[in-house]
Amino acid sequence: MSQTPTFRQELRDFLCFLRSPRLNPRLGGQDLGHGWHTDWTNGLGVKRILQWAALLWLVNLTVFGPLAASVATSTGAQHRLDLSNIPWKQAILWAPLIEELVFRYVLRRPSQFLWLLPVSLWCMFAGPDTLTVSLVLAMVVLLYVRPTYGSGRPSLFSSIGLGKAWPKHWYKTYVRHFGWAFYGATLLFAALHLYNFRFEQVSLWVLPLLILPQFMTGLVLGWLRVRRGIGASIILHAVFNAGPILVIMSIVSLLPEGHY
Repeated sequence: MSQTPTFRQELRDFLCFLRSPRLNPRLGGQDLGHGWHTDWTNGLGVKRILQWAALLWLVNLTVFGPLAASVATSTGAQHRLDLSNIPWKQAILWAPLIEELVFRYVLRRPSQFLWLLPVSLWCMFAGPDTLTVSLVLAMVVLLYVRPTYGSGRPSLFSSIGLGKAWPKHWYKTYVRHFGWAFYGATLLFAALHLYNFRFEQVSLWVLPLLILPQFMTGLVLGWLRVRRGIGASIILHAVFNAGPILVIMSIVSLLPEGHY
């Protein structure tokens, strides 16, 4: 196991990754012995999580957030968020898990695309209820305990398509064009958040400006998913969402009723 990189080294790796997204190599300081398990457990320390979250909060608060807010104000787009009734459980617990499964899990596991994406998409648009939450948790368990290739042991997972690798020529094509998959997934993730706004008449060219904060956040989460694993991106996603929500809820709780 190589030495864990510093935050500055990770930041440099992130910027290099944006210029040329690649599936390998992984970041140092990781246990790569059992890839399917460590994909969920190779997380970040608390300090590193807070460093990345703080950087995202800072960039979005000072650059992309004000720009998006200015565009929304000038075009008449209104945010759907009700400050008096913030769905914090959905934002902190549900959204990070389901959105990472939909937009970023298959970046490193493209062979899971045909079954995982339709199921997780349905769960995302259906919203969190007993059925969808149970289904997502079942998928997480299946993905976590799936045996590694070459184990030589037939299993339930291989019988339902979880144990089959892509043909080599398909996988080589995917690796060669991975940048398109990375940026495409990030753009779709950001575009999903257009649902947060109500529009009347807005020019199409304005729409990307409204979701710049989500696009920037998606770049970091996608890089983290590829370089460390899905578990790390889910945790950072949850922490990133939790920060602004806790601040808003604290401010609202201090305001007199009717002043928000």
